[in-house]
Amino acid sequence: MQRYLTSPRSIHRDVLHLRNFYRMSVSPNRILYILLTVTITLVWLVNGLFCKVLNYVPRHRMIVARILGETHAPIFTTVIGLSEILMALWIASGIRSRWCALAQITVVGLMNILEFILVPDLLLFGRFNAVLATTFIVIVYINGFVLNNNSGLQYIFIRNRKYS
Repeated sequence: MQRYLTSPRSIHRDVLHLRNFYRMSVSPNRILYILLTVTITLVWLVNGLFCKVLNYVPRHRMIVARILGETHAPIFTTVIGLSEILMALWIASGIRSRWCALAQITVVGLMNILEFILVPDLLLFGRFNAVLATTFIVIVYINGFVLNNNSGLQYIFIRNRKYS
């Protein structure tokens, strides 16, 4: 049986890293930021994958058919769903998170204005969807511009380089 020995210097470095890791405190704003980021990511992922790509909610395809035409509705709905999945991946990556928040606000705003004007009868809550969309936009804004002081979820998963 072979033993793996480590040098005292590496053990000391690991102990210092652990001590500094436990000293780091997580503020309530940081916890709220992480929870909102995960929630927003799941909203985009569920809407893209389940509602549009896998067509578990046919109402989405009906909305696309009414706005863009019946013949290409399945293709456009799938492309929109894949775009929403990519948005979820972008949010989770934390890359250019403020630009991502701006993109989300723009997409949700434009999409809901179009649906509000062109197909209010197909919306889940009718014209009240505009209130829900506005609430979502405000949450994305707060998460992206008020609570965001680091670079998204990658802060959680990438080791803090300062102590290594």
